Amino acid sequence: MTQSPITDSHCHLDFPDFDSERDDIIARALAAGVTRMVTICTKLHNESAVRAIAEKYAPVFYAAGVHPMSAADHPPVTVDDLVALAQHPKFVGIGETGLDYHYTADSKQIQQTSLRIHIAAARETGLPLIIHARDADDDMARILTEEYRAGAYTCVMHCFSSSAALAKAALDLGFYLSMSGIAAFPKSKELREIFASAPLDRVLLETDSPYLAPPPHRGRRNEPAYTAHTAAVGAEVFGMDYADFADATNANFDRLFWKAAA
Repeated sequence: MTQSPITDSHCHLDFPDFDSERDDIIARALAAGVTRMVTICTKLHNESAVRAIAEKYAPVFYAAGVHPMSAADHPPVTVDDLVALAQHPKFVGIGETGLDYHYTADSKQIQQTSLRIHIAAARETGLPLIIHARDADDDMARILTEEYRAGAYTCVMHCFSSSAALAKAALDLGFYLSMSGIAAFPKSKELREIFASAPLDRVLLETDSPYLAPPPHRGRRNEPAYTAHTAAVGAEVFGMDYADFADATNANFDRLFWKAAA
């Protein structure tokens, strides 16, 4: 696998899947050219554990928020809560937050309120918002646009696998789309076409590990090293050499996640 430096902009290194071999996971990532990782806290009572991983490993940064699927059973988060966490030098993003109507549509109003709180924190801190969107494209586009008109903020649509319409809405606001292993699945032709039509300077890479491993590891546990497989597919999508695509996505990451800039 090519060694040009790339960044895994979204993974979950605190998950128990990695407990027995976190040192090896980080080492394999570095060997694959994945020189930075952002590990994401999805429930704030886990923040100290996620922060400890970022503090232990130089290549690891972190973000924190309340995942939409947890919003209904999580204590309400405040803007002040998130702004306070953002003071840590390795805290680089707000979220993940968003809307998920696939399994948790019954809590959509709570999710929407939580999303707007996270947006306010992103606006106040200047850190990028990290969005999870599933089966909620219309509400997602509406809220992101309404809130942007109320005051600018930056954002990445993490693990983007939604419609071309939501991609356009996000890109029109100056936001970024993150390419995960889903884009490398054989059946994901339409998704690859959405990425191909996006500006190159708005594309990031991620694993969302331990989920969504790209081929040739599909169906097994994902890990940050496998960002390289998705990067290879991304380079094909954009008709570029791997090294040039790696450089472009790293520059994009530096621009958006400025606290983690190389």
